[in-house]
Amino acid sequence: MPAATLAPYPEAASVEDGRLLIGGCDAVALAREFGTPAYVVAEADLHARAREFTAALRAHHEGPGEVVYASKAFPCTAVLRVFADEGLGCDVASGGELHLALHAGFTPERIYLHGNAKSEAELRAAVAAGVGWVVLDNVDDIDKLARVVPAGARQRVLLRVTPGVEAETHAAILTGHAASKFGFEPERAAELAARAWQHLDVRGFHFHLGSQLFDLEPYREAVAALAPLPDVPVYSLGGGMAVPYKADQRAPGPEASVAAMVEAAHDVLGADKRLVIEPGRSLVANAGVTLYTVQSAKQRADGSRVIAVDGGMSDNLRPMLYDADYEVHVADRMEARGEPAAVVGKHCESGDVLVQEALLPDVVPGDVLVTPVTGAYGHAMANNYNGVPRPPVVFCADGDARLVVRRETYEELHARDV
Repeated sequence: MPAATLAPYPEAASVEDGRLLIGGCDAVALAREFGTPAYVVAEADLHARAREFTAALRAHHEGPGEVVYASKAFPCTAVLRVFADEGLGCDVASGGELHLALHAGFTPERIYLHGNAKSEAELRAAVAAGVGWVVLDNVDDIDKLARVVPAGARQRVLLRVTPGVEAETHAAILTGHAASKFGFEPERAAELAARAWQHLDVRGFHFHLGSQLFDLEPYREAVAALAPLPDVPVYSLGGGMAVPYKADQRAPGPEASVAAMVEAAHDVLGADKRLVIEPGRSLVANAGVTLYTVQSAKQRADGSRVIAVDGGMSDNLRPMLYDADYEVHVADRMEARGEPAAVVGKHCESGDVLVQEALLPDVVPGDVLVTPVTGAYGHAMANNYNGVPRPPVVFCADGDARLVVRRETYEELHARDV
């Protein structure tokens, strides 16, 4: 199979006699063994991306620095454990993500608690666990921290700044513009950083511009917006690096992205700062695929085809939230193409469409379809709409497959009912 056709798939993917292999495991065999829908992850890709980011930061920045996994992209214990073992830090945006990160083995000092609506209970849990960093989003964060930090102690914090930079991405994943719900305006952040706090150790500033950023120039604009603020030792430059979702897309990649971010920081802030890089999607997205089984195939009156699978918006909400565009293939006929067809989900919503126009050959119920680049925000956003249990997560490496998250059961759907 041409390399360009396989480009959105994991690096540890291959095609043999038309059949897709993930980490050496046959996709159709995985579907039969674990059922569908199923999230399948090439474990080697997770390790490879972590090492790429770490190496890039070391190569371009001689000062202190850290690569921190934005865990909201794929908050799964097995994924988190890979990145903990690789020496990354971890961003968490809730008490639940904090629990997962600690359970996965992250050292508390390397955990950063984010969020624009942190509860006092979440802050108390973070302080009790010894979390190294709290990223303050608003004044209410400060008041709540004052109540939970023990007398005589001080919590290291970063102030999240909204730099007012309009990066080019979908409006729903744009976060650094002036109208963002996140962070302080630069002037307010400067004022807060200059104060003396009994319970806060203000070490630096944080910004995040948004997600799926192909253009790296906005990072320089954001760093420039921080330059007039008080001099601090730590700057978190956020994440948001784009990944290719289709074979014809090209993204900068870890090396180019980190190089651009670090160069901007060095030029504007100096080379001695502690720099924090926060990749999420770009660590996990291309490592994962989702397997589906065709349930029905029909032709509309206008001649167009509709192929319905056993998943949909309960396992991949991104097409509905962000108009995300995916490829899809038949797992045992990867090279085969045909007339356009809509691949739709099983849910009782007209908008439950996974791929608007896929060039697929004729398929029949029982065929296995595969969608690449679902390692980010598939499992994270999975839900129980229409009472559908959430899918399993399967790790594949060197021809071996192991279940790391089991499929929910119908019984578990009502286990919390009282």
